[in-house]
Amino acid sequence: MTVAVASRRHAIADDLRSQITAGRIKPGERLLSEARLAAHYAVSTPTLRNALALLQAEGLVEKIHGKGNYARQPLSRKTYFGGGHTPASTPLPVSIRTKRLQARGHLATLLRVAAGSPLTEFLCLSHEGRSPHSLARIYVPRDLATAATPSASCWPQEVASLLAEPVPQLAKVEESIHARLPTSSEAATLRISPTLAILAITRVATDTNGREIEAALLTLPADRAEATFTTKHTTAERRPEG
Repeated sequence: MTVAVASRRHAIADDLRSQITAGRIKPGERLLSEARLAAHYAVSTPTLRNALALLQAEGLVEKIHGKGNYARQPLSRKTYFGGGHTPASTPLPVSIRTKRLQARGHLATLLRVAAGSPLTEFLCLSHEGRSPHSLARIYVPRDLATAATPSASCWPQEVASLLAEPVPQLAKVEESIHARLPTSSEAATLRISPTLAILAITRVATDTNGREIEAALLTLPADRAEATFTTKHTTAERRPEG
C-alpha cells in the first residue's frame, strides 16, 4: 500500500512536471486547486500535496499562502563563497529592514556580549524576479550599526556597509554550515515547501581588536543555493638539516 501511494505521488509529479517543462502550464500560471487536482488524479488530498511537495522542492511549483500553487521557472542557483570571497555572479536585489532589539540567548553568545545589550537587526531578503530567493538576519552591536538606510546584500565583504564610520578593520570571519528543514516562518517567507532542506550558515565577524562586530544567520534553500569554502595553505620554510 505504501509503495502504491509513493508510485501515485511520483506519477502525478511526473505528469505536472512534463506539463510545466513543455510550456502547457506557463510560469506564473495558477494550478488547479488542490481539491480539483486530487479529484482529477483520483487520489487523496495528502497524496496530491506530497506530489506537489516534490515539485516545490525542485523549484517548479511555488505555493503562496492563501492563493494556491503556481508554476514557475526554477530560480537560478547561486553560490555562497565563505571567508569573505567575492561571489562569482551578480548579487540579487535585496530588500533590507532594520529593527532594534536586545541580545538574548544564542545572539549574546555569538557576539560575546551581555544579555540585554542593544543590537540592530538587518533582515535581508533577496529576490529573483517576483520570487524570494534567500534570507539573512544580520545582528550588529548598536553602537557600530549605521544610521543610514543600507543598500548592501548580505555577502561577507559587504558587512562594512552596515557599520557606522569609522568602520572597524575586519580581522576574521568564522562560518559554520549545516542542513536542516526550514522553520514555518522561513518556509512562509521564502515560499518554499516545509520539506525542502535549507543550508543554514552562521557567520561571525571579528575586528582587529578581537571584538565580534557582526553575527549573521543565513537561510539558503537547497534548490537554489550552494556554498563553497576555500582554504589557502602557505608553505612553511624548510629548516636546513643539521
